[in-house]
Amino acid sequence: MSYQKRLDAAFEQVPVLPLGEHDKYVLFSDCHRGTGTHNDNFLKNEHLYLAALRHYNRLGYTYIELGDGDELWENRKMEQITEIHSEVFAKLSQFYRAHRLYMIYGNHDIVKRSASFSQKKCCRCEKPIFPGITFYAGLILEYSDSGERLYLTHGHQASLLNSTLWPVSRFLVRYLWKPLEQIGFLDPTSAAKNYTTKQRTERRLADWAQKRGRTLITGHTHRPMADPDVSPYLNTGSCVHPYQITCIEIEQDAITLVKWYMDARSSGSLYVERSCLNPQAGQYRNSANHIS
Repeated sequence: MSYQKRLDAAFEQVPVLPLGEHDKYVLFSDCHRGTGTHNDNFLKNEHLYLAALRHYNRLGYTYIELGDGDELWENRKMEQITEIHSEVFAKLSQFYRAHRLYMIYGNHDIVKRSASFSQKKCCRCEKPIFPGITFYAGLILEYSDSGERLYLTHGHQASLLNSTLWPVSRFLVRYLWKPLEQIGFLDPTSAAKNYTTKQRTERRLADWAQKRGRTLITGHTHRPMADPDVSPYLNTGSCVHPYQITCIEIEQDAITLVKWYMDARSSGSLYVERSCLNPQAGQYRNSANHIS
């Protein structure tokens, strides 16, 4: 199956969510929550992520995760991840209980596509964190006034190794590249870590969006981009950038690429900052908000 057909298949029989005047969505991807060891790339930015979750929950956003939320190639047990990052899952469960949480699986957490995963694995104190949740291959947002659609998926479908041959890639990551990364080697098959692979993946995703006449939003490559006037392909970035996390906010009038990071006041005290990376797309919003 070609990558075009794999991307087509990601949007077969998936939920279509409304995007009306009062609907607000925030899209995160590639958190790669781990088990708290030195290989847990999410750990260093967890405080930023928690600040962002509090902000978006308070403002009534619907949270959508575009895959690779949990690192299940390097790690075998989801229970260890939920235990280490218990505060994160407590915050996410608040979105879920308010019917404002949707999850898409990626290549690093593709095992979530199993219907029994959330009941057996995604638990805390033997109780399901998201009881009855479905992890989707993709989601669609539809503008209520125009009928135009935004297509959301992880983006690994553009790579044969990360989609059809994912068990091979998982084996290599778990037993070869994970130990080699500890001494400085980078996985050449990773779209996030290899520049050539990243470019090829992004070209394929942009080509699919252009040929299908659709606006496509993914994660996977970890490179944030969001300029709908230039390209129909957008990317949330990730939560494992050095010293910052990125996401995309969507409301009726704007698609806004946002980063969260630490800054210092003149007094020397630290605070978490939210700033807009594409001010023209989100010009009606404040470009920066200080979050205590």
